[in-house]
Amino acid sequence: MTTMTETSARFREFKMPDVGEGLTEAEILKWFVQPGDTVTDGQVVCEVETAKAAVELPIPFDGVVHELRFPEGTTVDVGQVIIAVDVAPGGGDAPAEAEAEAEKTVQQPVEEAEPEAPKGRQPVLVGYGVAETSTKRRARKGVEIPGPAAAAVQAELNGHGAAPREARPLAKPPVRKLAKDLGIDLATVTPTGAGGIITREDVHAAVAPARAEVPARPAPQAVAPEPVAVPVGTDGRETRIPVKGVRKAIAQAMVGSAFTAPHVTEFVTVDVTRTMKLVAELKEDKDMAGVRVNPLLIIAKALLVAIRRNPGINAAWDEANQEIVQKHYVNLGIAAATPRGLIVPNIKDAHDKTLPELGAALGELVSTAREGRTSPAAMAGGTVTITNVGVFGVDTGTPILNPGESAILAVGAIKLQPWVHKGKVKPRQVTTLALSFDHRLVDGELGSKVLADVAAVLEQPKRLITWA
Repeated sequence: MTTMTETSARFREFKMPDVGEGLTEAEILKWFVQPGDTVTDGQVVCEVETAKAAVELPIPFDGVVHELRFPEGTTVDVGQVIIAVDVAPGGGDAPAEAEAEAEKTVQQPVEEAEPEAPKGRQPVLVGYGVAETSTKRRARKGVEIPGPAAAAVQAELNGHGAAPREARPLAKPPVRKLAKDLGIDLATVTPTGAGGIITREDVHAAVAPARAEVPARPAPQAVAPEPVAVPVGTDGRETRIPVKGVRKAIAQAMVGSAFTAPHVTEFVTVDVTRTMKLVAELKEDKDMAGVRVNPLLIIAKALLVAIRRNPGINAAWDEANQEIVQKHYVNLGIAAATPRGLIVPNIKDAHDKTLPELGAALGELVSTAREGRTSPAAMAGGTVTITNVGVFGVDTGTPILNPGESAILAVGAIKLQPWVHKGKVKPRQVTTLALSFDHRLVDGELGSKVLADVAAVLEQPKRLITWA
């Protein structure tokens, strides 16, 4: 829901919206506009970071930027005004449509503003997603736009609703920002998207002939900067780094998980030589063309097979209702190290995917995380997680459960080691697996069966067929 008020007939304010289903604050990472810049409805004006992800905020009206209320790096509460826009820069009163739109935004009592939530809620912000859980929530404000008006506003904020003027080109906010960065007037671009929408490819095609005449302004970096380090003392022997954003959320989640769920971790060392041979064969398989094939893909498939054979591991503990929630689907989380810290996006309905589909989803998940483009929706609703600590050269660890889940599998480095194979000591590819689980709902027998099944599949990958 967009939060805005009309300070006068000429100036309008845009407030920090609730970008994460009840989160109360967000940090302004970067402003894409400055006072004096002209902005259009749906244009991205800034990037903010919540406890879940970075999100781009589009402004819902036209005008000229009058004032930026907060500098970059400031943490702002939801509901605070972050930017003021002159909607009638030539003087006089605001346009009639702006006044009419402002009148539609009516404060209603909370009791009236809480109708039953519609199914299939539309996102209102670039990078916004529905998060199932949040560590910090606030009471919802009583501001609602009923019926078709709400859908229209949401469509507008996403950049694909009806344009306020017939001549205005149709394009989503990121495309508008790209065009602005490259100095391209969208009115001169030929659209090829469905419904006459201008795509990123259209903008790049338009900039090619003009590149020699108009140098393009570099686009802002997609990855947020690291927290500013503040030297302490005159000798520089200490440095303090502010804890906020994703790092703050990670700390809270890990403490909550470690001191809420009774963790148990079991280990197994396994010969994965045959799995490594299968990886090499799949890389040459035409059915896997374009898919990044690596040991993690086979390990993920092995875990999915183990979950199907032992479904009790795929559950959650509901403390409030004193219930065990058995999940009949698997949203497979993959822990990923990013410039913002550790995040755990998940592959939705991984249990239904074929090996090529799982590989494609895994590749997209990892690349999106590395680029800092993971949305809150991609991190919500996970049921079980894999963390691959082997990429850092370590043997294994005792992983902490992702909050709301009952199991996490740590995969250690795969190394050539002496191993007894068919009665003789031979060099074999060996790794160590560690499975942590919530002992409130997972007994040692169940946890051991899951870990043993994963190890058995990695030792004899043909079990992927026989156990499927």
